Amino acid sequence: MSETSGFPFVRSQRLRSSSNIRDLVSENNITMNDLVMPIFVTEDQDKDLKINKMPGIFRKKECDIIKEVEILINKGIKSIALFPKVDPQKKNNGGDESTNSNNLICRCLRMLSKEFPNFPIICDVALDAYTLSGHDGLIDENGKILNDLTINKLAEMSLNFARAGAKIIAPSDMMDGRIKIIRNCLEKNNYEDICIISYSAKYCSELYKPFREALGSEKNLGSSSKEYYQLDVRNTLNAIRKIHEDISEGSDIIMVKPASFYLDIIKEAKEKINVPIAAYQVSGEYYMLKMASLNEIFNFKNVVVESLNCIKRAGASLIFSYFTEEVSEWLKY
Repeated sequence: MSETSGFPFVRSQRLRSSSNIRDLVSENNITMNDLVMPIFVTEDQDKDLKINKMPGIFRKKECDIIKEVEILINKGIKSIALFPKVDPQKKNNGGDESTNSNNLICRCLRMLSKEFPNFPIICDVALDAYTLSGHDGLIDENGKILNDLTINKLAEMSLNFARAGAKIIAPSDMMDGRIKIIRNCLEKNNYEDICIISYSAKYCSELYKPFREALGSEKNLGSSSKEYYQLDVRNTLNAIRKIHEDISEGSDIIMVKPASFYLDIIKEAKEKINVPIAAYQVSGEYYMLKMASLNEIFNFKNVVVESLNCIKRAGASLIFSYFTEEVSEWLKY
């Protein structure tokens, strides 16, 4: 057979000529299997449920958490990630509430694991919600992160979550060596089946600010920066190194955060590792797309689905997104 000389014999538009043909040859499609819904939980007495910087997202009271999760399960959502808004009176320099076996997250876990025993609940492991400083780890009088003291506290925190019914824990703190310490602690206590999603490539991003309001740590952190322990936005090699370190220490899944600004990191990780990759479409990404859509700059559904497809196309196996509940409605047939 003789070779063609390209156009007009070759017309790439043939594969885009109808919606059915486009669907047949599509390489990526978002499904509910790809998505995790983050949820902010708060004490029952807390009346401040609205999150000003995240329009459409509300904190859920502990007493309502079973009802709220049941709604999500009925919408086809496969997993949630819990984040606490801790009573300010329970915060201290040592973040001691984080290791209280009866803290807000542990109480929610016990209720949810009893009611939905096969539903995987992901628990964030970091101290920022519990410390007066708003940092993810303990700090000294000069504001320096005390890495080695912090990781022992994170291990105790993880063990409490496992005992309360967590199926997956997600250390988001970015301390060195914490995966090794947490994994050893879980193994010694016969929780070898607990999955770890390690926030391995978590960049020091401006896009986290709405999340800090939701968590109640914004005022605690103030103008302080997390650049000492989160990754420099200018670098790639640090992320790949950290990813390999976390996998060697026992991480089952690695996380890239934020997602949309760091598609190159997701893609490079996909090419270099052999574990699933999670990506977090963070609060700032949510805010930009939501507000632009509310102001009729974008078509809301189209831009959200586009953003998620791009994250998946880059190589993410699962995506944490505040749009998950809305997407579940769009994917119904």
